[in-house]
Amino acid sequence: MFTGIIEATGTLTELTLKQGDLSVQVSSATLDMDDVQLGDSIATNGVCLTVVEKFSDGFRADVSNETLKLTRFGEYRVGQKVNLEKALQPTSRLGGHLVSGHVDGIAEVVAVQPNARATEYWLKAPAQLMKYIPYKGSVAIDGISLTVNDLDGDKFKLTIVPHTAQETTIVDFKVGTLINLEVDQISRYLERLIQGEPAATQQSTLTTSLLAKAGFIK
Repeated sequence: MFTGIIEATGTLTELTLKQGDLSVQVSSATLDMDDVQLGDSIATNGVCLTVVEKFSDGFRADVSNETLKLTRFGEYRVGQKVNLEKALQPTSRLGGHLVSGHVDGIAEVVAVQPNARATEYWLKAPAQLMKYIPYKGSVAIDGISLTVNDLDGDKFKLTIVPHTAQETTIVDFKVGTLINLEVDQISRYLERLIQGEPAATQQSTLTTSLLAKAGFIK
């Protein structure tokens, strides 16, 4: 479990095909590795990866075919800059929102515009994920916890303050950039809970009327 508050950025220094999937090595001069153990989880551009080898300035992890299918890892190259966050501890501050590191899909940056000292980004998400992205709700973009400030069909807007841009990979985002998207996991669990047994045999169909029937809205 993570918070979406990025601790450091790093670089992919090695990408090796290994028996049908991928082994990656991440290096970072600023991520504190002292308390990291083999088997620990580190969110890497929003993807929960398990440390299989530890170095003083980074780690190695395996990336499964399922992860390659749902994320951008299959298109990354050596030198790719990534956001890094170690797993949440019980005593940590929850500064962002609960992030699982399980990416739901890929979003695309479709517009970038300044707003005073901040920068506004419009992203297009897969249509089936937009029902989980509410106005003023939370999303994780390449592992960064951010607030949704506007909605327009299958697009949503994020407002990025200078500090966030400087401390993450967002500073490199431009129109056409593809990013890993994780929606708020509470909405996914809520949908499954409301549907009950039918969810096991049919496709997800969370609707306003269903929420009203369950007493969540009036």
